[in-house]
Amino acid sequence: MRAVILGASSLSAMTARILLARGHEVVIIEKNKERIDALSNELNCGFLHGDGSKPAILREADPLHTDFLFCLTGNDQSNILSSLVRRSLGFARVVTKIEDPEFEHICIELGLEDAIIPEQTIGRYLADMFEGQDLMELSVLIKGEARVFSFIARDIDAVPVSQLKLPDECHVMFLYRNEKFIIADSETKLKEEDEVVLITHCKNLPQLHQRWSTKRIISKQK
Repeated sequence: MRAVILGASSLSAMTARILLARGHEVVIIEKNKERIDALSNELNCGFLHGDGSKPAILREADPLHTDFLFCLTGNDQSNILSSLVRRSLGFARVVTKIEDPEFEHICIELGLEDAIIPEQTIGRYLADMFEGQDLMELSVLIKGEARVFSFIARDIDAVPVSQLKLPDECHVMFLYRNEKFIIADSETKLKEEDEVVLITHCKNLPQLHQRWSTKRIISKQK
């Protein structure tokens, strides 16, 4: 498989190093020529010198033959812009790194399915470890044809979960309201800006995506 990485940060270098060790092709796009020179001595991958948010540079990375575009620069706005530009260029999938959690809902609104917040993820991981929780439990449970789908409630204020008219083999598991975790049942009434998390059969994803086309899909293939 082939990955293109925007930005030559330590996270980018680590990701590239692991992918290369597993036999994948990697290209790193970076504006800082000195950083490219330094990394080229330790990473046996391709490099492009330039601004990865520019369509011309992204086209040079051969989007039609790229499996993943990782936007890992240190600038949230640049990562989001680059992720949006990829749509018109044909990249199959994009991962958008953001550092400011306030951008998370913006990414969801823009349909950036794979937005990640590394510090938040690591923080939760360490907190779970501190409390003795099984860190692999969710990834073990969601397998086969099961998928998780989430969306932001819009124009459905005070609508009970039971009236969402979800497809068969699809249920609301929980929601986040102002960052608060809430277990949902059939009588739970949704409010504007709630993030609703569903468990569903994978066959329902196209229908759910069409209905909430600007929302996030979280799909784990095992």
